[in-house]
Amino acid sequence: MARPRAENPRTKTANIRLTEEERAEIEATAAAQGYASLSEYIRFLHSRFTEEEGLGGGDKKTNPRDFPAKLLRPFLKTDHGQVFWGDSRSYLFSKAEENSVDLIMTSPPFGLVRKKSYGNEDADRYCDWFRPFAEGFHRVLKDTGSLVIDIGGAWVPGQPTRSLYHFKLLVMLVEEYGFHLCQEHYWFNPSKLPTPAEWVNVRRVRVKDAVNTVWWLSKTPYPKANNRRVLQPYSKSMEHLLKNGYKAKLRPSGHDISDKFNKDNGGSVPPNLLAIANTESNGRYQDHCRAENIPIHPARFPAQLPEYFIRFLTDPGDLVVDPFGGSCVTGVVAENLKRRWTCCELSEEYLLGARARFEPELQPLPKDRAIPYEIASPCARPVAEEDAPLFADGGAQRPASMRKKASPKIAAE
Repeated sequence: MARPRAENPRTKTANIRLTEEERAEIEATAAAQGYASLSEYIRFLHSRFTEEEGLGGGDKKTNPRDFPAKLLRPFLKTDHGQVFWGDSRSYLFSKAEENSVDLIMTSPPFGLVRKKSYGNEDADRYCDWFRPFAEGFHRVLKDTGSLVIDIGGAWVPGQPTRSLYHFKLLVMLVEEYGFHLCQEHYWFNPSKLPTPAEWVNVRRVRVKDAVNTVWWLSKTPYPKANNRRVLQPYSKSMEHLLKNGYKAKLRPSGHDISDKFNKDNGGSVPPNLLAIANTESNGRYQDHCRAENIPIHPARFPAQLPEYFIRFLTDPGDLVVDPFGGSCVTGVVAENLKRRWTCCELSEEYLLGARARFEPELQPLPKDRAIPYEIASPCARPVAEEDAPLFADGGAQRPASMRKKASPKIAAE
């Protein structure tokens, strides 16, 4: 690896006390990562620390030489795609060509925020951590391409209040990196458990959190797309209307329902609320992980989520990239849909599990698409209000019947 340029000559030295074993181990690690000397490796580690801790400031640009392509290791290759083991920033800055990617479909980790409080400071720290990825996304994405980020929300530990980190991320991507918000989507998981349990089940001052935000962004206001690719079945009432006709008229809302409304387009345009249950607990991937004692990735999104955006926003042969590949759900969907694809993942254990999605044969897409999900109308179950008085303290204390139990452990979901 070429030595990073410095404005001032590197004439100063620092002594580090090491045993022979420690020195040999560190030198071997540096060499395996592509660094020719300990000094280069230490400078790299320092730059990574300042970058991840946000000490470099929002105006700092990523140096591509910090993420050479040789730091990526080929892990798996298929007919249409490939998996790399390593830091995706090496792919974004050194391996991928500029303006070459049609869709970035990903769910980034947000553990950086979870480990600490979720206030403004840590939301800012998450944005600082994300900046080099945002810069890389902008570099590789085509003008006609899209960036889709599935990102779960978070709760302030010990409080029934929400973090703003994912909204701050969105504002940063638009205001600092020039992305356009095409449309926000919301992934509704009907099978989501009622969490956080402390506020939902115990103190009963919040309802269950069952929706992820999915930001759809692009470099220009006009990325390629066609919603005819993702139509959903007509409702029973619409089917009746198409069969029996209706009277064209102006609605009280001001919408002019003309006779053109009677055209059968093969399905209705879906809303930006995507109802997809994340219930897969058994299957080839999970069976393989259990048999080989490999950790199952804890935050997999269901295949129908990337399938929706891949069909909606790309053509066969287009390039789809997931920089936080995990168990490579994006990759297996892209392979089935004959899109070129690349997944990058830091964890070798997750990739060892992901291999089962492609070997000994390709895991097919889910077949059962006819499962309907209903959302009940608000207040659909009558309740006598006098039997359910409001909690005047807003849930600051546990119910009296539970205060003598063990000290509460506030869920941080």
